[in-house]
Amino acid sequence: MEELLFAEEDRKTVEFIKKYLPQDIKDKFTEDDIYYMLDAFAEYCEKAGLIDNEGEEAEVDIDEAAAFMGKLAKKDKIGEFEPEDIRWIVDGQLEFWETEE
Repeated sequence: MEELLFAEEDRKTVEFIKKYLPQDIKDKFTEDDIYYMLDAFAEYCEKAGLIDNEGEEAEVDIDEAAAFMGKLAKKDKIGEFEPEDIRWIVDGQLEFWETEE
């Protein structure tokens, strides 16, 4: 049941991000790319120690996150994306979280 909740949350997040991205950036990412970037961002947050802060709001270094996500996408053979383009996805993710609070 919990997996369904996560899947629905991801779907809402991806829909939000797709609307959030400027048209020229939107054309650079497929829906699958955006789903991948959500997972890559979660991995970044885990490695950066931003998860499990016991309710404390952690600061995300957007440039660092985008660079990490871009390197991971290249390593995983998802594609080569510019960090400045990935920043839009990170911004969209953070904006989505703001609207969900």
